[in-house]
Amino acid sequence: MGNTLVKSQLEDVKGFLETTVAQLEEFINETTYSKLQEEKSGDETYYKGILSSLRRMLVSCEEGLEACQIVLKNDVFNKAAAEKTLYRVYHQCIEEYFSPKSDRWFEDSRSAYTGKNSIKFHQSVPDSIISILKAVESGFQTMREELEFYETDYRTKMLQSR
Repeated sequence: MGNTLVKSQLEDVKGFLETTVAQLEEFINETTYSKLQEEKSGDETYYKGILSSLRRMLVSCEEGLEACQIVLKNDVFNKAAAEKTLYRVYHQCIEEYFSPKSDRWFEDSRSAYTGKNSIKFHQSVPDSIISILKAVESGFQTMREELEFYETDYRTKMLQSR
């Protein structure tokens, strides 16, 4: 891929991450376990686990944003560093959104056909949790489509360099 295309993708990812970090940060800063229980009484371990997953996702997105900023700030554009950053964002942010390590929620693969949100929960959750994941979903969907290429391309490059 050409430098301009990779740089353009990195700039798009940076914009997506800036928006996502702001939304997640605002939610995390305003939400407590107690507040979730007031909104809708539920399983303590599950609610705390969801908050933990959201914090992990926020940290991953912040790290991805910082990496994008560093690569874009350099006087000479480093295509290899940009591709590595895009690959890491795909794995650490995008995949974590759709399939978190903690398995607190999951992606309903049929959602593309139904027009509904793709994130489903194993238990009933407060509307505020549903709302924050719904608010950031379209950005994650778009970035997943844009960055899926790096899933195979970057791995192939790494294997060839061995």
